Amino acid sequence: LRMRLSSAPTDARSVPSALPALAAVLVGLLVVRLLALWYNATDLFFDEAQYWSWSREPAFGYYSKPPMVAWMIGLAAQVCGDTTFCIRVAAPLTHTLTSLAVYAVANRLHGTRVAFWSALTFATLPGISLSSGIISTDVPLLLAWAVALWAYVAMLENDDWLPAMILGLALGFGLNAKYAMAFFIGCMAVHMAVTPVARRLLSDVRLWCALAIGAALIAPNMLWNMSNSFATFAHTADNAKWGGGLLNIGKGLEFVAAQFAVFGPILFAALAALVWRAWREGLPEADRLLLCFTLPVLMLISVQAFVSRAHANWAAVSYVAGAILVCSVLLRILAERWLRISLAVHAAILLALSMGPAAAGRIKIPLIGDPYHRTLGWQQIADATRRQLDTARGNGRAFKAVISDERAITAELLYYMRGEATPVMAWRDGPRPHDHYELTRPFRDPAQVPVLLVALRQDTDRILARFKQADLIAEQQVPAGLGPPRRVRFYVLSGYDGR
Repeated sequence: LRMRLSSAPTDARSVPSALPALAAVLVGLLVVRLLALWYNATDLFFDEAQYWSWSREPAFGYYSKPPMVAWMIGLAAQVCGDTTFCIRVAAPLTHTLTSLAVYAVANRLHGTRVAFWSALTFATLPGISLSSGIISTDVPLLLAWAVALWAYVAMLENDDWLPAMILGLALGFGLNAKYAMAFFIGCMAVHMAVTPVARRLLSDVRLWCALAIGAALIAPNMLWNMSNSFATFAHTADNAKWGGGLLNIGKGLEFVAAQFAVFGPILFAALAALVWRAWREGLPEADRLLLCFTLPVLMLISVQAFVSRAHANWAAVSYVAGAILVCSVLLRILAERWLRISLAVHAAILLALSMGPAAAGRIKIPLIGDPYHRTLGWQQIADATRRQLDTARGNGRAFKAVISDERAITAELLYYMRGEATPVMAWRDGPRPHDHYELTRPFRDPAQVPVLLVALRQDTDRILARFKQADLIAEQQVPAGLGPPRRVRFYVLSGYDGR
């Protein structure tokens, strides 16, 4: 028995008139975001610089993340180069495709009117507007999630094999973007648990083939982890920080408040009201499916936040189905005005997030300070480092390597000193690596001296003690926008003990 999920008449689902209008809007949004990237005055955030450095060494895995984001950056670099624009350009392009995938899901479930509003709402979410200006693992993850959701719905409605193949590919693509894609399988399980007729998929060979395709596509990354002491799994466990107390009310409330910013205040309030209403009155079949792909992840990450901590974007996949769910309900109860108000608010946020980076370093917000502080000053640090290398060469005593005392500096130096002959290496304390550079480029060779230590942290004694001679040759306060400057120290180190 096939499920009838759509709440729209069959003919309404096939009306194409909304798609050209949506495409025109999405192209306009894309142009705005590309222009914002072009005039963006920020340096690469150190996560972005790290992903770029990964892209220079293609692999099936990296210390903290699967490989998809590095592959995307590598592809973009092949097409247009290594500028900050090219490194980030995949973000707005991919989010545009994700918005179209949201349209396809909503059209299948609720018809073209809901599909138009859902795609437009998703494309203008504050979280998506912020994400469109940076390159992160969430960018390919959200596309994979939306495509997988379309395929799952299609599998429930018909016996075709194509949706199963698409589901398998989306699962594999998503897992190679971020392990959070595994939540999708959990959401399917929740939907089957509360929808008896959906359980027929458990005896459908197509589902198991889709899962097998997903498993096959993530298998190379699993093999990489096996050969690297399961580094990514260890990092994920470290990120969760489960070793502290059992309750963190402040972090939990901070995460919940952040969701109003990520999803938008009106939409998140509407989602909360909808969940309460669903608890008391139930939902139509299509909306119940969407809730099953919204609420479980949001609840799970909220629990994580109250137990330890959670970043605002960790529940981002919830808002693929969440955007469709809220739009369908508001349109059904004739509350379209709230969608329009929400869209106006999001448009204002989009413009602020688009124009703000062009003025990075010249903006200060009361109680917050410089919002771009963390993305400024890195190129100046790299320039100062390069001057130290050039001075040493001019004095006939070239450095054999540059070492740094933290991941951020290593990543930024690798990007902003690309083309420099002197290798950039990471300092590693203890037998276990704590980031990708400690895993792949630790400083270990006693003969590779003298070295230049670039230090941001104050606790450098642990490094200096490992060398027979350590001389502070320069100390510099590097401006970082309107925030506090970064204090950078340069040491000449020689006589490494090799331990």
